[in-house]
Amino acid sequence: MTKADEIQVSGTHYKDMPIQTWHVMEAVLTRDEFIGFLKGNVIKYSLRAGRKDGTDDAGKAVHYMMKLKEFQDGSNTGGES
Repeated sequence: MTKADEIQVSGTHYKDMPIQTWHVMEAVLTRDEFIGFLKGNVIKYSLRAGRKDGTDDAGKAVHYMMKLKEFQDGSNTGGES
């Protein structure tokens, strides 16, 4: 099964970086803060879906939900959990 860390919606700009942004966030935030960060992005991209030309915001919302589920289930493969 593909993990959230293995994909990126709409490009490769984060995957091409030495460390993915959400791994930095996970390292500097508490567990609850990181969950809030992921949930906030789900909400942001869900509300923005269909309103900004040339983006797959619905896909981004699903991607953040995927990461959130993996993190909460303990199947995260990124930074510290």
